Amino acid sequence: MLHLRMITPSDRTEAVVAVVERTVGTTHLVVLKDAARVPAGDLVLCDVAREAGDELIQELQGLGLDEVGSIAVENIELSLSKRAEEAEAEAPGEAADAVLWEQLTDATHEESTLTITYCAFMILATMIAACGVVLDNAILIVGAMAVGPEFGPLAGVCVGVVQREPRLALRSLGALLAGFAAAMAATTAFSLGMDAIGQFQPGMLDRPRPNTGFIWQPDPFSFVVSLLAGVAGVLSLTSAKSGALVGVAISVTTVPAAANAAVALSYGEFAQMWGSAEQLLLNLGGIMLAGIVTLCGQKALWRTQQDRWVRRAKSSAPGR
Repeated sequence: MLHLRMITPSDRTEAVVAVVERTVGTTHLVVLKDAARVPAGDLVLCDVAREAGDELIQELQGLGLDEVGSIAVENIELSLSKRAEEAEAEAPGEAADAVLWEQLTDATHEESTLTITYCAFMILATMIAACGVVLDNAILIVGAMAVGPEFGPLAGVCVGVVQREPRLALRSLGALLAGFAAAMAATTAFSLGMDAIGQFQPGMLDRPRPNTGFIWQPDPFSFVVSLLAGVAGVLSLTSAKSGALVGVAISVTTVPAAANAAVALSYGEFAQMWGSAEQLLLNLGGIMLAGIVTLCGQKALWRTQQDRWVRRAKSSAPGR
């Protein structure tokens, strides 16, 4: 269930209440007259099944409530109410399949903004991966993958394309490219510094690396894994499964490939550098392609489920 808190001008309260009352899957409607001060107006509270949440939010936006008032949405972790159970049963589809597009857009907007913190995480993850590459240490590689924040901008590109929001897509793509550029530049300098103090040596890249050699040797499986990870990553975002997102982060070779390219560049190992760059681009492209297709599929599937529910409701109530 979702909890909605709305601030509405007094002259629009009746229209807002009417929208809530006619939306299947809503309950616990509360109206507090003149309770809001900034902005001034009435306070309207309600709970809605996640399956019906996106439809309700869109209708409220259609009333202009997001411009003249406020719409706040919270997840309800626990709701002990028979009426809430009935509302969830009435709502079409399943909660796990429902996508709150406004929430998804807002989340990816925050995650895909180029900030100092985002760049810092990218740089630190790539430096950790550089140590893993040189030492042929798989644990460091996995740790670097978990630290890297690059899936946020990747998801932002996917959502921007599917929702036809070019600003979000371009900002996310810019953050992605700028983040990797900063990380690779910093890691190249880091490699030179480590070489100067005798911690990195050129021969470390040339020796057999059974645990990390795959990073600069892309193959068809690299693209297949990136596609699967893209699907899993988008599903984890739309269903709020953060644990699954961590699994996605440590399954695709993006940050390690950038690190290997940076270290190889510092030693003039151009074959490894280009191989790593190819691995990086292959994985980024696969994730974005799979993410876009998955979001389109979710949108089409949810529309089909709602249409089926509407037809069933009409056939069960022919007099309405």
